[in-house]
Amino acid sequence: MHSMTAFARTDLQTEVGSFTWEIRSVNSRYLELHFRLPDTLRGVEAQVREVLRHKLQRGKVECSLKFTPHFQSQGMSVNEALVNQLNGAADHVHSLIGPGNALNALEILKWPGVLEQPSLDSKAIEQDALSVFDETLKQLIEMREREGAALEQFISQRLSAIEEQVAKVNDLLPQIISAQRASLLSKLSELKQQVDAERFEQEMVILLNKADVDEELDRLKAHLAEVMRILKQKGAVGRRLDFMMQELNREANTLSSKSISHLTTQIAVELKVLIEQMREQVQNIE
Repeated sequence: MHSMTAFARTDLQTEVGSFTWEIRSVNSRYLELHFRLPDTLRGVEAQVREVLRHKLQRGKVECSLKFTPHFQSQGMSVNEALVNQLNGAADHVHSLIGPGNALNALEILKWPGVLEQPSLDSKAIEQDALSVFDETLKQLIEMREREGAALEQFISQRLSAIEEQVAKVNDLLPQIISAQRASLLSKLSELKQQVDAERFEQEMVILLNKADVDEELDRLKAHLAEVMRILKQKGAVGRRLDFMMQELNREANTLSSKSISHLTTQIAVELKVLIEQMREQVQNIE
């Protein structure tokens, strides 16, 4: 099980420059990929996108790359031949249009090609960028795995707590039914009315049918078993778990609506709290 929430960063110095990759992911219904790359390395986006599609299945993933070439610290050189040509052309134009319109140094420096930067091997730069990305993605996946293990433990604990609550309902039902019978008899006695035994039993049967939660408890147990089975599966299980949370919540609501005792009402509330806690965490599972 993997979480969709994670962050990874890798810095690397190479012969051509320094690279810094950052990848962060958060929960999302689908796989959403976003990139912030230098213009000189836009060519790696397609390859990075393809790798992410193979490695991840869900989540909003933001990837950013910073690249600082080494020549920036070495300074730039001036193309003197081009400067002489520009200056000669400016002098010629000056002789035609008169004084006061000669080029200044800043205008010359702005001219394309005047300032020269050392040439770089673009293939080598892209290869280094992809290598650093692979390491960063590996770290991200490892963090998603660690977070996923923690989520699995959290959900397993809540499942155990739900099983305990279901067992409580099973144990309390005979006691609740007996107490309900005694309560009805007591009220009838207070009203000093003669009780028709057959009619009383019929009314009790109707009441018990309305309060019968055996099916709900059986479905709760089946849903719990299914969630445990899903937890042991490999791959993306988040959507299946999200669906199972809806099913568990439906049975808890029905149990609450059929309650004829404050004891079962409290248990139903506790079940809904536990299910909601799981549902919130399931949103982060891939």
